[in-house]
Amino acid sequence: MGVLAYFLTWTTYGTWLHGDARGSVDDEHNLVGRDRLGPDEERLVASRRAMREDAFLLDARGRGVVEAAIMDHADRRGWRVDALAVRSNHVHIVVGASPHSPEVVAGQFKAWGTRRLRKAGLIGDRTRLWTKMASTRSIHTEASRVAAVDYLLNFQDEGRRRFSE
Repeated sequence: MGVLAYFLTWTTYGTWLHGDARGSVDDEHNLVGRDRLGPDEERLVASRRAMREDAFLLDARGRGVVEAAIMDHADRRGWRVDALAVRSNHVHIVVGASPHSPEVVAGQFKAWGTRRLRKAGLIGDRTRLWTKMASTRSIHTEASRVAAVDYLLNFQDEGRRRFSE
């Protein structure tokens, strides 16, 4: 079965570190359905020490700039945006962008968001805005696409429900 869409999520730099109480993923703990890394105070302290810049949060104006950049880029590429939420410390998007890989799509959105924030004069000379990677889930059924959009639009603040393929 082909890919209908991707559910992509990435965080802003320094706002969700390894060792965090919410859990995290690394190269060995990154499969859908597998446990995340658990809380680890030592790893959290080491992660903080390794940061080269302060954590980055988007204010209301920055969120609007990033949202517009993503929508403009998707439109130029002919990618269908089913739902988008740009938050202070992360971005969620459900996007139809096949045959491009989800990693390429997330990378382009992050790059264009950065360019627009720079152009708007909102980030100064900082070099790190986003985490290196993104969560990239492929959606294969219409029911899963609808569930992802529903989660993104209606449930992410309440913690009542998690999207899964």
